[in-house]
Amino acid sequence: MSFLPEPYQHPYKIDPKYKKSVVYFSSEFAIDQALKIYSGGLGFLAGSHMRSAYDLKQNLIGIGILWSYGYYAQARGEDRGMAVQKRRKIYHFLQDTGIKYSIKIHGADVWVKVMYLPADTFGSAPMFLLTTDIEENDYMSRTISHKLYDSDFLTRIAQYILLGVGGATLLEHLGVDPDVWHLNEAHALSAAFHVYDKTRSLEEVKKRFVFTTHTPVEAGNEKSSFDLLYKFTFFGNIPRDEAYQLSGVHGDEFSHSLAALRMSHKSNAVSKLHGEVARGMWQHAEGICEIDHVTNAQNKKYWVDEKLEAARLAGDLKALAARKRELKVRLFKEVADQTGRLMDPDVLTIVWARRFAGYKRADLITRDIEQFEALLRNADRPVQVIWAGKPFPKDFGAIDVFNKIFHITQKYASATILVGYELALSKLLKDGSDIWLNNPIVTREASGTSGMTAAMNGSVNVSTYDGWVCEFAKDGENSFIIPEASPTLSDDARDEHDRLGFYQLMETKVLPAYYSGGDDWWKIVHNSMNDVVPFFDSGRMADEYYTKVYK
Repeated sequence: MSFLPEPYQHPYKIDPKYKKSVVYFSSEFAIDQALKIYSGGLGFLAGSHMRSAYDLKQNLIGIGILWSYGYYAQARGEDRGMAVQKRRKIYHFLQDTGIKYSIKIHGADVWVKVMYLPADTFGSAPMFLLTTDIEENDYMSRTISHKLYDSDFLTRIAQYILLGVGGATLLEHLGVDPDVWHLNEAHALSAAFHVYDKTRSLEEVKKRFVFTTHTPVEAGNEKSSFDLLYKFTFFGNIPRDEAYQLSGVHGDEFSHSLAALRMSHKSNAVSKLHGEVARGMWQHAEGICEIDHVTNAQNKKYWVDEKLEAARLAGDLKALAARKRELKVRLFKEVADQTGRLMDPDVLTIVWARRFAGYKRADLITRDIEQFEALLRNADRPVQVIWAGKPFPKDFGAIDVFNKIFHITQKYASATILVGYELALSKLLKDGSDIWLNNPIVTREASGTSGMTAAMNGSVNVSTYDGWVCEFAKDGENSFIIPEASPTLSDDARDEHDRLGFYQLMETKVLPAYYSGGDDWWKIVHNSMNDVVPFFDSGRMADEYYTKVYK
């Protein structure tokens, strides 16, 4: 039976395997193109989880924030480089619950309004979305829920309190205390302190909370000033010394992930390799919970093209090739619309598309321009390359890389970069690519998920050996793996090694297979599609959270 009161109960009979009540806190959810409350991989993962919770009839709900302006609208400026646009969103499909309440942020009362996304709207778990952008608040308070990952750090602290304390307060208004409080990253950590404030028992907090970490580098885990958080009422009414002891801080540095590990009874990394990295990273931390792993996955039901899937199930390589060509034509209409390029559906097409971040090395294959140009201009075995992705709007280094790629590709008809990387464009790119290029610095990608949905749609992964790929790849059979660089190499030497490894793969394996004229390529495509399911379908992942983490 659903643990929610009327009228918010799940529209399905809860499967007894998943009767334990769970609330899933996340700062972003990519549930549908129409609901722009996500930025990238974390949201894609959370959206797939919510869809699989619905498919499996789990007793789970999601709590997030209704971002008035979303992340940002990615567009082109007058010089055709990247531009950031802010547009207020309006969602007529969300329901006003009529629930309003105030929470303390920086010692002041801030009003929170709750909107509801019914489960049947997009086929997801029931979703509650919080906003402060209402008339009861002053301008500063209204801006808390304006922009996902606001560049102002003080605003982000307020957002964390909104998600955590605001979400916990919503549960009190609904009259429910779920069995499991799942923190997808540490953004909602203030909820744990809120529960401690009510119970004054760390054991009671630990009994409820589990934590998913997505960050494989200690320096990448967010830190804040403890005193600043205390002034912001992050810890509620907990006395300063008590909050300090609970947090496990040294000096004034508060680690959000460390506190989450200390206040949960179970934590998980998001791939097998990431689990090993995370356990090593936190091995000297005191008082933390067990760190297991649940490898990320994506919702096949949402992502897969039905005709490609039918060809896969039938083992019909000709039908697979024919449908893939149709999907490439569809993608290339978008390319022509955005860039004025008419690409060829009979040419091998590489796509690099995900969040722009330094360690993901979007520009790696362009760093030797002569080598890159030779790849594009090979008359016998030509190649087309498409990039897409959103940098953080204040990550000027990542924006520079985006614009650098734009300028490099200006003189080529067969290479370009697209804007507007959201769910819809992501789907087009996965459907229409032959190669899904993934070249992060090894051990820096906790999981990565874009290659999973690419594989589901007949795109072959060319990747460094990192994240989820380590659990999937059979080099030369279902993917192509760039040989791993020695960890003793300098950063520049490592990047050169990986770039040369990519070009050697293309020359010796990928291009010969694609242009062989036989079934060589389509056998690899078929293997990839077969091997990515069911393990990398989020049904397996959502089930594992119940069996491995929610216990």
